[in-house]
Amino acid sequence: MRTRRTATATALAVLFSSVVLVSGAAGPAAADSSVPLPIKSSGDILVDGVHQRVFISDPVSGKVVATDYSGKVVRTIGSLPGVTGLELSTDSGTVYAAVSQAGSIAVIDTATLTETKRYALGKGIEPRYPAMAGGKLWFGFNGPDEAYRGQIGSIDVSSPDAEVTLPSDGANSWYSAPRLASDPGAPDVLAAAQEGSSTVSLAVYDVSSGAPREVAYGPHVVDGQSPAYLKDFDVTPDGKKLIVGGGSPQDAAQVFSASDLTLVGSYRTGSWVDAVAVAPDGMIALGSAQFSPDVFVYPSNATSALRTYDFPYSSGSTTATNDLHEAGLAWAPDRSRVFALTTNVYSDVYALRVLTDPTKSATKVTVNAPSKSALGKKLTVTGKVVSKGAFPAGTKATVTRTDVESPKGKTLSPVTLRPDGAFSFTDTPTAGGQVTYKVSYAGDASRSAASGSGKVTVPRTVPTLTLNHDKALYAYGKDVSFTAHLGKTYKNRTVELYVDPYGSDKPRKRVKSARVNSRGDLSATVDMTRDTTVTAVFAGDGKYAPKTVTSTAYAQVRVSTGISKQYRTAKIGSTPYAYFHKKTNPLFTTTMSYYPGRKHKLSLEIYYQGKWRDAGSQFFQLGSNGKSAVTLTGTHDTGYRMRVRASYVNGASGDTVNSTTNGAWRYFYFTK
Repeated sequence: MRTRRTATATALAVLFSSVVLVSGAAGPAAADSSVPLPIKSSGDILVDGVHQRVFISDPVSGKVVATDYSGKVVRTIGSLPGVTGLELSTDSGTVYAAVSQAGSIAVIDTATLTETKRYALGKGIEPRYPAMAGGKLWFGFNGPDEAYRGQIGSIDVSSPDAEVTLPSDGANSWYSAPRLASDPGAPDVLAAAQEGSSTVSLAVYDVSSGAPREVAYGPHVVDGQSPAYLKDFDVTPDGKKLIVGGGSPQDAAQVFSASDLTLVGSYRTGSWVDAVAVAPDGMIALGSAQFSPDVFVYPSNATSALRTYDFPYSSGSTTATNDLHEAGLAWAPDRSRVFALTTNVYSDVYALRVLTDPTKSATKVTVNAPSKSALGKKLTVTGKVVSKGAFPAGTKATVTRTDVESPKGKTLSPVTLRPDGAFSFTDTPTAGGQVTYKVSYAGDASRSAASGSGKVTVPRTVPTLTLNHDKALYAYGKDVSFTAHLGKTYKNRTVELYVDPYGSDKPRKRVKSARVNSRGDLSATVDMTRDTTVTAVFAGDGKYAPKTVTSTAYAQVRVSTGISKQYRTAKIGSTPYAYFHKKTNPLFTTTMSYYPGRKHKLSLEIYYQGKWRDAGSQFFQLGSNGKSAVTLTGTHDTGYRMRVRASYVNGASGDTVNSTTNGAWRYFYFTK
């Protein structure tokens, strides 16, 4: 990987400044959030520290995406077919993009994020990887034929004419366009590496004269394993070493001397290395797509990692990603972040993760609190801040208690850490419910910030809360006063009343929220046009637990039946009867409280041998005006007393919003 570039891109990454609560010794840190980036592939990634931008090339879509340091896309620069390698000018004013399918190098202004010009390289020239060195922009490319396949060219970008220099046929020949790497700290050193081959070839050039002079070609390994299947490489800021990652060896990145390309060391990761990035001060970030941890951060010449990071595993997710992309690491120049490009193996979604505090050892805080404690009883909380090395005398951590009376947290006295990071403190909970103790370590020059928490359940007294009228039945439209009664509490005397009429068209609604009166009562009047559930809610306070009670009251419908077309009305005994001639068909008109889709039941009875007996029933659709007219047809026998009534039957009438209601009987009689 080239210096000043950070390899490959996509989607928001996590600012990791603290660690999730776990017990035990300090382990790998974790990246824990991402958002998708609008790319289909990744060719390269670099970081512009001056403008705080991350640039990612997408060869498949032919574009470069610019994001801010959080991964939010700021702009997309398109019309760059096959764009692969990216390089940043030494003044951070320009990004050079190798547009392989257009045979050119595009110039992107980092302030405006627009393309300002292109350098045409010639017919059949396919540039891949640019790098700044010796005052020129160098680029690996493939030529138009087999003999001119893998070459290194240059552009004198400091010249107004921007002269393009290509080697003569066969000069500096590689199997294919080589990857290039350089570093501003060693401006005259240009390194090249062969990709796409089982054997990794490396070369180091001195470009101080404006032309590449080969210093070393290799690598040279004695009693060691030669690198194979190049994944990524980079140059150290002093230009004296090359860090190489690949498919072999399978457990480390190798370090080669730039003077003769002999193997001089390695950084062990336990798995093959897919990405290499060297910071301006020489710190090294290595990454693997295969095993956990995913990212290792080594101080220069260190034998063990200062810090490691794990990416979360989330199979099938379209946003969470879990595999580091090849050449997918890059440093922010101020070393505040390492950017990691990851992909989701199930959906090919790219993500840009932001790993913060990479130059500090990871810190974890464990907090051990009793699972349960009585209100007003002193309890002891213990724990440990775990990080590399002993803590200086007097090192403190802050303590915050969060409970129902202090939902935003109340700061307690800080705790002093022992040299091994252990701590202990006592506290007396003043409120019940769930009490959380959070211990936070602010970090220092060598350790990251971290926090952990422990939760204590403090039981509260269950208050008395009642609500009247449960299971009561009321006539349609009756105004009913529902009263909640709250017994003794600590501070909170507020009750909320909710009304939920039956039927999906009338959702639950809060009708009152207020302090109860001196008797502990709070009332709300409900117009009982439907079966209704009333709920009283007490949210609780520091000493009394929350409580909710319900009361379901039922409402009948308004129903009546009228009879018409009779020739007279007269009483039989004390009951009024409508008299019909036998050839006249009575008309029964029912009026009922309307509800969409509602039907009413019409029942007939006949008086026979001293008893009213069933003569049949049937359901009829109610009109939108709440009326239904039914004519009784057929042969009408004379001399019998009859009666009719309309009913609403919960469920059978097509809905369940009211309680079953029978209307009054209406009486009629047939004569000759």
